[in-house]
Amino acid sequence: MAEIKVKLVRSRICCTPAQRATLDSLGLKRREMVKVHKDCPAIRGMIQKVVHLVAVVD
Repeated sequence: MAEIKVKLVRSRICCTPAQRATLDSLGLKRREMVKVHKDCPAIRGMIQKVVHLVAVVD
């Protein structure tokens, strides 16, 4: 199964509570933190909710 690396590139200080919960679900607590997830529609949907805060890296 394919994997996807997600990196938090912007601060979560000015986020809404829903966006913070999404980042918590992705496991991203601090800036520049990178987590590896399975590439599935659920993870892609979470990334889409916070696309302005995260980046998908190689």
